[in-house]
Parts: sequence; C-alpha cells; structure tokens
Amino acid sequence: MTTAEPASRPVLRYADGAVTPLTDQVAVEEPLELRLVRGGEERPLGVTMRTPGADHDLARGFLYAEGAIRDAQDVLGLWEWREGDLVAPNVLRVELRSGFAALDGLSRHTFTSSACGICGTGSIERLALRASPAVWTRPPLDPAVVGDLPARLRAAQPLFEATGGLHAAGLFTPGGECLAVREDVGRHNAVDKLIGWALGQHRLPLSDHLLVVSSRAGFEIVQKAALAGIPVVCAVSAPTSLAIKVAESFGLTLLGFVREGRFNVYSFPERLRL
Repeated sequence: MTTAEPASRPVLRYADGAVTPLTDQVAVEEPLELRLVRGGEERPLGVTMRTPGADHDLARGFLYAEGAIRDAQDVLGLWEWREGDLVAPNVLRVELRSGFAALDGLSRHTFTSSACGICGTGSIERLALRASPAVWTRPPLDPAVVGDLPARLRAAQPLFEATGGLHAAGLFTPGGECLAVREDVGRHNAVDKLIGWALGQHRLPLSDHLLVVSSRAGFEIVQKAALAGIPVVCAVSAPTSLAIKVAESFGLTLLGFVREGRFNVYSFPERLRL
C-alpha cells in the first residue's frame, strides 16, 4: 500500500493586503487502530494518528518499539478489519506469537478501552461528547496582527533560542497580546502545558483567544483547542485533512503557514478582516 495522496482543499490566501482563492494540498491524517486477536477473542492494543500507507510496516515498528515483539517472526498475522462486506482500512487486526501476553510487554500505556479509529468521522463524533462549538464575540481580527503572531511567539521561546529543538504553544488575545507560552520537545505536550496553565488560572473555556503553535496543525492539536474552547488556531506550518475537518465541525478558524505577514485560511474566514 502506497502513502495516501495529499488532499486538495479550497483556501483563501492573504498576502500583501490581497486575498486570493486557491486550492491547497494538505497532508492526510487518519487514525490507525491495532487490535490484538487470539482465537475468537479480540482486544484493543493501541491507536496512533498517521498518514495512510505502509500500515503493516508501521504496526510492526510500533510493536517492536513498544517491546511487544523481538522480530518479524513474532507477528503471525496482520490484516484489515473485515466483517462480511464491511471493511475498515483504519483498523488492523494483529495476531502475535505471544498472544495477549504482549499487552504486558508494552513499554507505554498506549492501548485503549473502546473502538477508536475506524474512521475520522468516528473520532469527531466522540470528540463531540466533550467539546462545544467555539465562541467568538470580538470584531474580526486584523490580518497584520495575525501575520505577526509567530514572531511574537518566537520572541517568548527562550529554550528554543538556546537549543533549537523545542516546539512552542502560545495563548494570545485578539489584539496580539501574549498571555502565556509553553515549550516542549513534543508539540502536543506544549499545547497540553498551555491548556493546563489556563485550567489552573480558571480561564476555560478560552473563548475569544488564539492558539499559536510553532509546528503543523495536526488532529491532536486542533482537538485539544476544541476541548479548551479556543476559536482560532494559528500554525506556522501545514494543517492536515482531519485537523481541518475538526475545525469545521467545531467552529474553529484554522490558519496555516502563518509567517512573515502571510497565512492560509482553512475554515471560518469571517473571523478575519479580509
């Protein structure tokens, strides 16, 4: 199986005071669930977000890294989930020589307690049980302020300045004031730290705020923003297809490639003064 082709999305590009509609190519992001089977019994093993393609290699690499297998011969079978004519390409059933004992060998607690990953839509439906549509009550954002946010985030990244190896997440007001920045080697960890700070400050939900990340905008980051009630997410790199779908489903304005006064708008452009 080859890697999935990029997804085409209509966007509005703002540059030098002009707005141009165009088609952008975004990386595909979908969940992959691994289920361990032994005889007629089946147990959830883990879920990871990935670009579809080479899923069997991904599964073996994941199991090896987690200590569930020592070599390829420990995997007796790998096949897509199938019941009659129904096929779920985002779910892999795995049969291991060690059987369910492999669950005890996992080095991290990555397995889940419910089916999660048959499709992106299912992930969004589960998210809807916890998240509410984002609220924006302020006037439309000034594009010049938005375009300058990555520079303001970078100015508040002392650890990145020292090491060059950390991601950052920052919380900003509509006027561009930086309220807090957190850094971490993991982009998702940086967002978790930032939302944890806001939780400790009793600021949730974060209506009328902007989240700025020094990375791409993947599903997990936009999901965390939706759960925190953040209505605008700005990323210096690209969003993925599932991130855009989450943004559209929960009323988030998603901006990508925000740098040097330019950005692409992937959802809810009405929150910007274009």
